[in-house]
This record gives sequence, structure tokens and C-alpha cells, in this order.
Amino acid sequence: MSLDSVRAFLAEKAPDLAIIELEKSTATVALAAEGHGVTPAQIAKTLSLRVGERALLVVTRGDARLDNKKAKAAFGGKARMLSAEEVLAVTGHPVGGVSPFGLATPLSIYCDVSLKAFGEVVPSAGSTHSAVRINPIRMADLIGAEWVDVCLTEI
Repeated sequence: MSLDSVRAFLAEKAPDLAIIELEKSTATVALAAEGHGVTPAQIAKTLSLRVGERALLVVTRGDARLDNKKAKAAFGGKARMLSAEEVLAVTGHPVGGVSPFGLATPLSIYCDVSLKAFGEVVPSAGSTHSAVRINPIRMADLIGAEWVDVCLTEI
């Protein structure tokens, strides 16, 4: 269902984008980078967080880590990662395949400014074997994301 929800989302909002499905898992940044022939930084990983009672997503480059101090300032409270069960329930996507597209429930989505360093990034398409190649500015526009500076990059 998760991959199908991303397919439906893209068919409606961006029919020119193709979902790339690989035989090998792309559930980690390293596997995704290898599978898609890009640097780990170009993998657009989606973090599923809770701040107080609010669940939200942050899409960031694959080699970045959430900066707790910046995240607290941007989101108005301490952010914690959702459990695998919570991730599946609120996004409709499995851990390792969380996509900012085709979500099960409406969520606030944020894109870290570090993504702007690339002309193309590779976010998951709702499964541990699928992805999309997209310009990060276009991705943010499609998902209605707000740009924030909440990560540290390991450059």
C-alpha cells in the first residue's frame, strides 16, 4: 500500500516523475546511495519525529544528523524519533522506506536547508526498494514543506 500511495500522489501531482524500483534493499543511506549511484549526502532521508503531541517529518541529506538545539528552537520543543509502529501508523510507510510523498495522514513536513546544495536528491518512494530522483526545491514545493535549518552535516 505504501508504494501505491506514493504512486497515486505522484500520478496526480508530478506525473513526469518515475519511481525507481531496485531488487536490492535501499533501507539505509549507504545501501540507497550504492543502489542509486549517488553520494550518501544526496539521499534525502525522511526523519519521523514527535514534538510534544505533534508528529512531523524532516527531510534532510543522508549524511546529516538532527541538531537537537536547532530542532528545539525551530519546532518549539524537544524532538524525539517515533517508534517503528508509530512511523507506519502516521506515514503509512515502513521504516527504511519513509517517503515525504503519499502520506497516510496529513503531517507538517520540513526540509533542511542542507538539501539545497544539490540539483538532485533521492528520497524513498514508500518502500525499502524504491525511490525518486528530484530537485530538492521541487520536492519541497510538491509536499508543501517549510525550509528549516535543523541539522548538522558530516561534510
